[in-house]
Amino acid sequence: MTSRSEADGGIMKRALNARALTLYILSATIVLLWVLLAAFPFLWTLWGSFKLEADFLSPGDWKHALFGPNTIERTGSAFTGSAYHGAWVEKAFWKATLNTLLVTISVVVLSLSIGLLGAYALARSGFRYAFWLLIAALVFRAMPHVTLVSGYLLPFFELGIWGYLPTSIIVLVAINQPFTLWMLHAFFQNIPREIDESAMIDGCTQFQAFRLTVIPLMWPGIITTALFSFLLSYNDFTVTSILLSQDNQTMVPRVAGFLGTTQSEGKVMYAVAAAVSSIAPLCVLILLFQRQIVSGLTAGAVKG
Repeated sequence: MTSRSEADGGIMKRALNARALTLYILSATIVLLWVLLAAFPFLWTLWGSFKLEADFLSPGDWKHALFGPNTIERTGSAFTGSAYHGAWVEKAFWKATLNTLLVTISVVVLSLSIGLLGAYALARSGFRYAFWLLIAALVFRAMPHVTLVSGYLLPFFELGIWGYLPTSIIVLVAINQPFTLWMLHAFFQNIPREIDESAMIDGCTQFQAFRLTVIPLMWPGIITTALFSFLLSYNDFTVTSILLSQDNQTMVPRVAGFLGTTQSEGKVMYAVAAAVSSIAPLCVLILLFQRQIVSGLTAGAVKG
């Protein structure tokens, strides 16, 4: 009986191991397929950015985008950097990149500076108006950007400040601030009020308690909020395309400008190379801060 029980136990164990292996292979296959499908548009665009337009956008045979017969015929190689040279050198895409960095860094710094103080005050406030202020901010954030930008046009024209980077920074901070308040408010609520009170009992002022005891505990939330604020301003099209002049454009409107219009000829491959150039830093940024993002989102999602 004992040997039979052991044999039955061995059969059951092998069956469970086989089932676990099957589930692992199935889940790994699904994840791999999902990653390939998600990454395919970027990888295809990256590959095509080193081809000529006649190959990458060939109406006759899509395989031209893979093997590049026209690119080989005209350049002697299957790959060419002419699109990047045209975008970065001929069309000075580097200026749009520099403008984007100035705008995004300014928006992140101002949004966090205002958001940290405002969210802390709302989280520690015992009055009901704090809730209604957050609701009003949420309503403001939900409004279409174009309706908000249109209200700034006339004052900016009258003051003579339309077309400059500070104008778009002001509007982007105003649009981004409700999101920053809501996100940081959730993180501050997860930090016990007793920490502030203990610091003030030890002789700190309210601001010193905030700066020396609360902020060090907020770093996951600060990094997460800063990253999302960076992405919101980095990927913005509506505000920057309406409020900035041609000379002060950021990356996203500049990429759209390479495509031209129905009345003018565009530089499609310039747009492809510029799009790859603008996406690549985001991929690197996400890979560098993935742990902080996950820990920040987890900390903000669980209260207590």
